[in-house]
Amino acid sequence: MNCKGAISILLCIFLLTGCGGIKNIQDLTYIVAIGMDYDEVEEEYIVYLQGLNFANVAKQEGGKPVEKIPSFVGTARGKTLNLAVSELYSKSDPPIYFGHVKTLVLSQRLINSKSKEVLEEVARNRSLRHRLRIVTTEESIEEIFNIKALFNYPAVYTVLFKDKANGLAQDELQPTSLLLFLRSYYEPMGVAKIPTVTIDTSSWVSEKEFPVLFYDGYSVFQQQSFVKNIPLEDAVLLDWMVEKNIALNRPVKDKEELIAAVKLSSPKMKITYEKDKSEPVFSLEISARADLLEKLRDISADELKTLLEEDLKKQIIHLYEKGVDSKLDLLNAGEKWYRKDREAFKELEDSKHFYLKKDSLKKVKVDIQIFHFNSYEYEKN
Repeated sequence: MNCKGAISILLCIFLLTGCGGIKNIQDLTYIVAIGMDYDEVEEEYIVYLQGLNFANVAKQEGGKPVEKIPSFVGTARGKTLNLAVSELYSKSDPPIYFGHVKTLVLSQRLINSKSKEVLEEVARNRSLRHRLRIVTTEESIEEIFNIKALFNYPAVYTVLFKDKANGLAQDELQPTSLLLFLRSYYEPMGVAKIPTVTIDTSSWVSEKEFPVLFYDGYSVFQQQSFVKNIPLEDAVLLDWMVEKNIALNRPVKDKEELIAAVKLSSPKMKITYEKDKSEPVFSLEISARADLLEKLRDISADELKTLLEEDLKKQIIHLYEKGVDSKLDLLNAGEKWYRKDREAFKELEDSKHFYLKKDSLKKVKVDIQIFHFNSYEYEKN
């Protein structure tokens, strides 16, 4: 059985199980996350199911847990995903229920070798809700599924199940649903991103180190193929530019000396394309407001503004060029271009070559207006 067939059967099993007969709430094992991995040596799929006791989870609403909440991780291997899951049915009582699955975790090994097959089958299968959160990880999925939230809250309070922030998010990556990812994934130009999850063991201690989960970057795809992972620093800057409602704290340096820290509001980014080109040639204009958080050295407002703008301009160009080196359109420069000039896009599509070069970005203009000085006595020029 080929990969596509195996995945289809697996997902059908999920659906059929979720629509089974009526059960009491305590008579089911609620699966809240599914993990998928692939062992290239053994040529076997590995499936992980994270199960919680729904009654125990419900008790946590509005209050601190009085006892540790257990979570369970089911694991099985098989030559196909279907056979791997089948192994778990006979060993799961109360029976497993997939109606509350919220997150799909894909291992880096699976992304490296089977991402196209798995993602395309997941996309067309009606049995998985497209509002599922989706993440990738280089960590052990079993270890990730066993990590609790702070204060021993159950796993559903970790970043795996995080909702998108209603207001301004700050210095953090936002979750991605399968629906939003696929919308970008099938675009002919521009990138699609999945947050990567990792384990931090150094930030929190409770009698001993207390591991927590956090987003540490993106797995980035271009034209339906996985290309590479980008680290948290690049991912946060990228989100600040191309997503909405993301704020960013930035140090301001004069050469190597740290002189201030500012908070940048969500920016406006405008892309201007040169006309009659066979591929995107463009300039960027970015404008944003800033608040001064901390001042470490006396400096005029104009000098502070200039240093901040020059630093951002340098970082943006650096990020763009890193993307081009990997044949990634990180700034999504091609997204609007191909809609504006369909004939040029058709010729470009037929040529099959990557459409950006380092000199495709002609100019970057950054305009930062500092509005608040945080009660510092500040002398303006």
